[in-house]
Amino acid sequence: MTITGGPKLLTYSGNLKQALHFANMNVIDHVRDMAAAGLHSNVRILSSLFLTMSNNNPELFSPAQKYQLLVYHADAIFHDKEYRNAACKYSMALQQKKVLSKTSKVRTSTGGASTNIQAQSLPSEIEVKYKIAECYTILKLDKDAIAVLDGIPSRQRTPKINMMLANLYRKAGQERSAVTSYKEVLRQCPLALDAIIGLLSLSVKGAEVASMTMDVIQSIPNLDWLSVWIKAYAFIHAGDNQRAINTICSLEKKSLLRDNVDLLVSLADVYFRAGDTKNAILKFEQAQMLDPYLIKGMDVYGYLMAREGHLEDVEVLGGRLFNISDQHAEPWVISGCHSFYSKRYSRALYLGAKAIQLNSNSVQALLLKGAALRNMGRVQEAIIHFREAMRLAPCRLDCYEGLIDCYLASNGIREAMGMANNIYKTLGANAQTLTILATVCLEDPVTQEKAKTLLDKALAQRPDYTKAVVKKAELLSREQKYEEGITLLRNALANQSDCVLHRMLGDFLVAVNDYQEAMDQYSIALSLDPNDQKSLEGMQKMEKEESPTDATVELDGDDMEGSGEDGDLEGSDSEAAQWADQEQWFGMQ
Repeated sequence: MTITGGPKLLTYSGNLKQALHFANMNVIDHVRDMAAAGLHSNVRILSSLFLTMSNNNPELFSPAQKYQLLVYHADAIFHDKEYRNAACKYSMALQQKKVLSKTSKVRTSTGGASTNIQAQSLPSEIEVKYKIAECYTILKLDKDAIAVLDGIPSRQRTPKINMMLANLYRKAGQERSAVTSYKEVLRQCPLALDAIIGLLSLSVKGAEVASMTMDVIQSIPNLDWLSVWIKAYAFIHAGDNQRAINTICSLEKKSLLRDNVDLLVSLADVYFRAGDTKNAILKFEQAQMLDPYLIKGMDVYGYLMAREGHLEDVEVLGGRLFNISDQHAEPWVISGCHSFYSKRYSRALYLGAKAIQLNSNSVQALLLKGAALRNMGRVQEAIIHFREAMRLAPCRLDCYEGLIDCYLASNGIREAMGMANNIYKTLGANAQTLTILATVCLEDPVTQEKAKTLLDKALAQRPDYTKAVVKKAELLSREQKYEEGITLLRNALANQSDCVLHRMLGDFLVAVNDYQEAMDQYSIALSLDPNDQKSLEGMQKMEKEESPTDATVELDGDDMEGSGEDGDLEGSDSEAAQWADQEQWFGMQ
C-alpha cells in the first residue's frame, strides 16, 4: 500500500506547497510572475482589468501596487510594439510614482502582502524612463528621448542609458556630449566595442581610446589583439584605407580571429572604400558563406554586384534577405539597386525611401535615393540626400561623387570644383581623390591639360584603378589618340575583367578599323553585363556591317552610378503612377 499510495501522497504534498505559496501572494505578485514568465498578452488583459477596478475604487490598491500595475501594463503594450501607447502608460506610471514618494505609509490591498516586500519589488523608475526614451527613439522623436534621458542624474545613468544618449547626441550633431557619454560607457564597461567605434567616428584619437581599455587588456589573457583592433578602426574613421586594410588583414591572419565575420565585413567595406571592387566582393562572399543569415554590409555587397551587372544574383540576394528580416534597411536597398540598374528609377526611389524609413542612418539607402532622384531630374532633392550621406560618412568618397555629379548635372561646375578641391586637400592625393578632381576638370575645356596630369598621377599610384582608366580613355578619345587608348585599356584589362573597359576597348578598335576584335570585346562586355546597352548597340552596328566612314563611334565614360545619365523609366505609365502614389504615401521628398 505504501508503494501504490506514494505518488498520491507526493502529489498532495506538492499541491499543498503550491496552495501555501499562492496564499502568501497578492494579485500584483501574480501579474509580476506572469510578466517574468513572458506571458505578455495575459499581463495586458489582467492588468487592464485591475487598473479599471482601481479607477472605480481608489481604495482597492495601494499607490505602490497601482504603480506596479501601470509599469507591467506598459511593458506588455511595449512588447506588442504599440510604442506611442506604451510611452503614455509609462508616463502615467511615473506620475503615480510621484504620488507614491509623497506617501509615507503604503496601504495594503486585500491580497495581504507586506509593505517591505512590495517596496523591494517596485520596478525601477530609471528603467521606466529608459523605456520611455526607447519608445521615443523608435518613433523617431529623438529630441523627446534626449529630454527624458537628460532628466536622469549623471550618477544614476546605467551603461545602456549612456550608450543610448551617446547615439542620440551624435545623431543630433552634439558631438561633445556624445563623446562624454561614450567615454562614460567605456569607464563602466571597458570592452564596449561599439562605444569605441562611436568615439573613433567622432575623431577621438585611437591612442586615447586605447588608453581607456589598457587595464582590462593587461588583466585578462588573450586580449592582446584589442589594441590592434582599435588601431584598425581608427584608420577606417580617419579615411586611411590602405593602413586599415593592412591592419585588419594582420588581425584576420591571427589564428584566434581567423574567419571572424565582423572583421571580414569591415575588411570588405574598406576594400570598397578604397575602390578595390574585386577584393570587396570576395570578402563579402567569404563572410556570407560563414554566416548565411548575415545582414550587415549586404547592402554594399548588393550595390557592387548590381553595378557589376550581376542583376540575377542581386535579385536572389534581396529575396533571401527579405526572408531573414524585412525590418532592416539592407534588403530594401538591395532590391532598390536591382531596380536602379534596371533603369526603373521610380521603383528604386520608393525602395530607397522605405529603407530610410527603417534606418535613417543607412548611408547606402541615402545614396540609392539620391541617385534615383538625380536620374529622374530632381537634382536639388538629390543634393539633400547626398549631403546627409556625407554627414553620416565623411570618409566615403562615393557620397562626394554623388554630390559632384549633381552639381555637374545642373551646370554647377564652380561648386563641383570647390567640392573636388576640398576632398583633395582633406583626404590627400590618392588615386581616388585625383580622379574625382580630374573628372571635374574634364568638364571645362580650360582645365583639360590639368585633368590629364591628375589622371597620370592617379594611374602612377594605381594602374588598375578602373575609374581613372575610364576617364583617361575618355580624354584620349577626345584627342583621337586611339592607339594610345588601346594600349591603356589592354594594360588595365591584363589583371581584371570589367564590362565598361571591354566595351570602351571595342569602341577604340572600331575607330582603328579592327572590327573582328571589336566584336570580341563587345561580346566579352555583354557576357559580364547582359544589360549593358552601349555594348549591345556597338555589336548591332558591327552586325549591320556599317562602313567606317558612316559609323558614329560613341566613346563613353563610366556607366556606373555616378554617371548622372537620365535613362528611360521601364514599365507603363500606370506602373509609374502606382509607385508615385506609394512614394507619396510613404512621405518621400
